[in-house]
Amino acid sequence: MRYSKKQLILALALPFQVLFVQYLSQKPQWIEHYYSNGIYPFISRFFRFIFGWLPFSFGDILGFVLLFLFIKAIYRLFKTRFKNSIPQLLKFTSILSVIYFCFYAFWALNYFREPLAKNLNLQQSSYTTDELVLTTKKIVNKLNMIHLQITKNDSVLIEVPYSQKEIYNLAPKGYQNLSKIYPQLIYKTPSIKNSLVSLFQSYNGTSGYINPITGEAQLNDMIPKTGYASTTCHEMAHQIGWAAENDANFVGFLASIANDDLYFKYSGYRMAYNYCISQIYKRDKKIALEIRKTVNKGIYKDYKNSYLHWKKFDNPIEPYFKKGYNSYLKANNQTKGIKSYSYVVDLLIAYFKQIN
Repeated sequence: MRYSKKQLILALALPFQVLFVQYLSQKPQWIEHYYSNGIYPFISRFFRFIFGWLPFSFGDILGFVLLFLFIKAIYRLFKTRFKNSIPQLLKFTSILSVIYFCFYAFWALNYFREPLAKNLNLQQSSYTTDELVLTTKKIVNKLNMIHLQITKNDSVLIEVPYSQKEIYNLAPKGYQNLSKIYPQLIYKTPSIKNSLVSLFQSYNGTSGYINPITGEAQLNDMIPKTGYASTTCHEMAHQIGWAAENDANFVGFLASIANDDLYFKYSGYRMAYNYCISQIYKRDKKIALEIRKTVNKGIYKDYKNSYLHWKKFDNPIEPYFKKGYNSYLKANNQTKGIKSYSYVVDLLIAYFKQIN
C-alpha cells in the first residue's frame, strides 16, 4: 500500500507541533516580544490586506469547502467499506497538521501572551463588592447620560439608524482615537464582514468570531443593532492580537466609548453595565435591584428586546455547542472557559480607578 511521503511527513509533524505549542504556552514574555509585538502585526495586516477588500467572507467559504471535503471523505470510506481507511486517515491527519500550524502561527499564539492589564499598566486585582458597585454606578451614569443625549426621553427605546456596513466603516474611528492614548491598540487595514453562517451562530448563541486563518472579523448579522457596535469592536480587538475573551471585551469597550459616535458609546457602556450588574446579582441581589431602578427605562426596554431576540433561537443542541467552546477556551489558556468573558469586570474596575 503506497503512502504519500509529503502526507506522512505532515502527519508525523502534528504531535511535535502540539508539544512545541505547549512549550511556547509557558513562555508569555517570549510570545509577547517576538510574536504578539513582533511578527504577528505583519501577519495580521497582510491577511487583512489580502481579504479585506472582498465583500464576502472568504474564511466562511474556505470552511464550507473543508467541510464538504470532510463529508465526501467520510462517504467514500463507508462506500468502500473502509478498504482505504489508513491512507485516508493519513491524508486527514496531514490536513489537520496544516490547519493546526496555520491556526497558531497566524493568530492563536496570542492566547499565551502577557495579560492586557500589564500591557496597559492597569492595576488588576481581586475586587470587593463595594468597588464593583462603585464602578457599576459610574457606568450607569454614563449610560443614562448617553441614552438621554440620543433619545431626549428616559423611557424611549434606542433605534440605531446605521446599516451594518456603516457600523463597520465607523468602528475603526474609535480605534484611531483610542490609539492616541494607547498607541499599542492601533488598528489599520479593516477586514470586517457579515458571517455567511449567521443563522448557525444565532442557534449556537454567538455574536461573532475571528477567522484565525484569514484574519477576517465575522459578525452575526442577525444580532440586535444596539449591541452591534461593541461586538464589532470586540472582534477587531481579536484581530490586533487580543485573543483572550476578557481582554477583547475590554479593548472593544475602550474602542466603543472612544468613538465620537454616540451609538458606539451607548453600545460600549451597555455591554459594560451588563457584565457588571450580572456580577452584582451574584453577590448581592438587593443592591443589584436598587441599581437597576436608577437605569433609564428605555435601556431596559432594549435589554428586553435583546433577550426576546435570543430566546427565539433556544434549542436543545446549544448547550453542547457551548460545552465544546468551553473546552476550546480551556485548552487555550483560559482556565475558566466561557466564564472568561465576565473577567472583563476586573479590567473595568481597574480602568475606572485609574481615570479617577
